[in-house]
Amino acid sequence: MSQSTFLKNVWYAAGWSADLVPGARIARTILNRPVVLWRSEEGTASALEDRCVHRAMALSAGVVTGSHLRCAYHGLEFAADGRCVRIPAQDRIPETARVRHYPLVERQALMWIWMGDAEQADPSLIPDYPIHEDAGYAWRGAHLQVNGNWQLLVDNLMDLSHLPYIHARTIGGDPDLHFRTKTKSEKRGQTVRVTRLMPDSEPPPTYVDAANFQGKVDRWQEVIFEPVFIRIHTGACDAGTGAYDGPDYGALGTTRFSMRGCHAITPETETTTHYFWSMATNILDNGVPDEVFEQTARTFREDQEVLELQQRRMLECPDEPLIDIASDVGGRHTRQLIANLRRENIGMG
Repeated sequence: MSQSTFLKNVWYAAGWSADLVPGARIARTILNRPVVLWRSEEGTASALEDRCVHRAMALSAGVVTGSHLRCAYHGLEFAADGRCVRIPAQDRIPETARVRHYPLVERQALMWIWMGDAEQADPSLIPDYPIHEDAGYAWRGAHLQVNGNWQLLVDNLMDLSHLPYIHARTIGGDPDLHFRTKTKSEKRGQTVRVTRLMPDSEPPPTYVDAANFQGKVDRWQEVIFEPVFIRIHTGACDAGTGAYDGPDYGALGTTRFSMRGCHAITPETETTTHYFWSMATNILDNGVPDEVFEQTARTFREDQEVLELQQRRMLECPDEPLIDIASDVGGRHTRQLIANLRRENIGMG
């Protein structure tokens, strides 16, 4: 696993749109680069290098004035494209008075940033996540700062066999069932799809709390990776009622409980990661969406603790070998895909 090379010519989540109100600034490090996210008073979100061209002051410490971002040190003002448009101490503005502008697109509740070659920033390549706009689901989102390499988080999400050990109180279940379950992984172009089907199993605590299952259920887990975004669809319906029939898991079943996770993974540095996630559920009443979110947040904090312990040991023992086991197939395919993108020079950093 390379911890020093990032993919640059891909879209990364930079933050939740709702967190950036008009006039706000957010300082964020992405791919080792300081970035300031800011929203004009008119409502347009932009991303610039977080470093004034004059004396390297952090622009995120400044203020938004109309459609410009003003440096807190000497009052230089910058437009959304990075050009300096005002220097209080003089009338002439040098052509070199500009900071780097990063393409930024808001879509489906997220802000997406392109850190590579701006000429290749095609908005049609932004990962599609219509669940955030689907009235049939209620969702909540959050941001975790993980002190671990981004590929450790990808590995964690591509292999859900750890659930009964790390998340026994929420979405886990019987460990033997999880390890008897076959993990199927398929590579399709620039995506990896992992599926795990668990018929006639005991529902885990979160499922019982949300859907009030009275007996055994047919569970499913579907994980789809694209650089660098993961969609996870998990859930269950009453055993023997059609969980695996039709184009969408559980659509034909009874007492269907569906959880759809958005997992946007953005490297901060080689050993730290921005993790923007949301959880949606199809059960909209009785406070279920809030309860599902709270239990999911607890679950992901457990993952965070594991990832940070992994990172610590890897830094302490950098030359010690690691092995794969059968359930690692999805993560192995994902690492192969990322390695292929690197060989094709798709945004090496």
